[in-house]
Amino acid sequence: MPIPYSRLLLASLAATLSVWFTQSSSAQPIAPAAEEIDRDLFEVTITDLQRLYAQHKYTVTEVTRWHLARIHRYNGIYRAVETVMESAALADAAREDAEAAKGAGTRGPLWGVPIVIKANTSIEGQVTTDGWEGFTRRGYECIAPRDATIVAKLRAAGAIIVGHTNMPDFANSDTNRGTSFGRTGNAYDVRFSPGGSSGGTVTAVTGNMAVLGNGTDTGNSIRMPAATSGLIGVFPTRGLVSTAGIAPLDWLLDNTGPIARTVTDAAIALSVMAGEDPLDPRTADAMGKAQPGPYTRYLQPGALKGKRFGVPAFILKGSGIPFHGLPAAVTDDVAAKLEAEAVTPLQPETLAAFMRAVAELRAAGATVVFDDSILPERFAATASRVGTYPYVREGMDKFLKMFGPAHYHSAADYARVVGAPLGDCVLGKEPANARLGNVTVVQRNLEGDPEAEANYFGPRRRTLEAYLEPMERLHLDGYVYPAIQMPPVDETMPQNGHLSDGPHSATSWVNILGVPAIVVVGGVYPGGMPFGLEFSARPWRDGELLGYAYAWEQATRHRRPPLMVEKGLLLQVP
Repeated sequence: MPIPYSRLLLASLAATLSVWFTQSSSAQPIAPAAEEIDRDLFEVTITDLQRLYAQHKYTVTEVTRWHLARIHRYNGIYRAVETVMESAALADAAREDAEAAKGAGTRGPLWGVPIVIKANTSIEGQVTTDGWEGFTRRGYECIAPRDATIVAKLRAAGAIIVGHTNMPDFANSDTNRGTSFGRTGNAYDVRFSPGGSSGGTVTAVTGNMAVLGNGTDTGNSIRMPAATSGLIGVFPTRGLVSTAGIAPLDWLLDNTGPIARTVTDAAIALSVMAGEDPLDPRTADAMGKAQPGPYTRYLQPGALKGKRFGVPAFILKGSGIPFHGLPAAVTDDVAAKLEAEAVTPLQPETLAAFMRAVAELRAAGATVVFDDSILPERFAATASRVGTYPYVREGMDKFLKMFGPAHYHSAADYARVVGAPLGDCVLGKEPANARLGNVTVVQRNLEGDPEAEANYFGPRRRTLEAYLEPMERLHLDGYVYPAIQMPPVDETMPQNGHLSDGPHSATSWVNILGVPAIVVVGGVYPGGMPFGLEFSARPWRDGELLGYAYAWEQATRHRRPPLMVEKGLLLQVP
């Protein structure tokens, strides 16, 4: 007799939850810390931690051990951290303690702060799994020859890296299941999705396994997971922060930024991560356009007073923008069909949570404008025409050239050495994106492509003009909208008749434009899961955007830490 689908799904999840395989040093699990250190370090901020260090209450080693103990305690269930870098973290902590004892050196803004790094971001000597089992194959591991630029900056600021966080294959998913380490659960309820592809980082940070971490974002992958998990997620103006050393999904859309429990911590981390980098040409003129740091200077409790925010009409209507956009050769009728397939309706629960947040914004002194002319449905159609898929392989080849292991420095090298190709999504071979009506998308280099103006540059300029037009016409300081179109989804239950591949958002236009956006804790759904509110602003106004987020945070105080579990919830399947 066939086994019911629901039982198969529960059995699959039970197997995931009952396995604990953490790539770690040979060190034994650390015993839980004493009651006092638990009280002092739970939900600790960077500022609080620096105060504790200044008072000589704890050493960096003690703080690092406390966070490692949290990983050992909860990682078997939540599977947030793929690679626990215990030995290296404790060695770095001991070095900082020794320097402090001697009074040597200056302390950076992240001195002694335990952090996590997403598994697509290179850490020298570690495997950049990118969530994919193919980069972990014995003898062919993608071992990073050097740190990604942001990792080098975070280290120089004194951060202690405790691990690489789990993610889906190549960051190509809205949930957090990958072939190299499996599924990550939401810290608020392990049955629910934390969102992808930075789900490992958000579960680690909201679960107090680290103070903060980095995420990457190609279509929503910092902001959506932050929204599911009661965190701050920053998408900087593209070019403010280097992406060199981060395995790309679509290098024309990719970005990286901090994920933290407070806006102040996010602002401190962004100040460290920002800056020009010769390895990332898009940062070349960042300092000439960006608001000057440190970004904590913009954090004022009254920053929302007198500000005007528009609500994008197309988000409320759920208008679809196909991921990677559509090249110029795609006909209008095919484009309309694909846009219809990408529609993501705004769920009633999310609309209700958003309207509660709008009332709170108005109470904080802001004006919120609803108007059908504010980023209407035609804006989504314009954004859909920014086609990036013809250029995705170029990004992976550039990454492997600079940050690949000794035995392969391109996609072709990988296929030749390993005897199997990289994933279709980074080769530009996914059927859903490579075959659009009668058009077959051929991979090429952006710099030498005569169609680049029609495919990418021209449509992107027109989309940015359409984004800025309502801001000028209605004197808006930014936009505000739900970060995702639905509550976090229960992955023990089928969604639309199949295993959940969500939740989903309507915010990939932020990546297309590269404008700054930030997710804040917008409230709580009736069932207890977090609701995320997103703001976006003009390019290079990152400081002002952080100011709006800080004022919101101080006015509402919505964040509540999760109550985590140490044992699986579905170990017995009837």
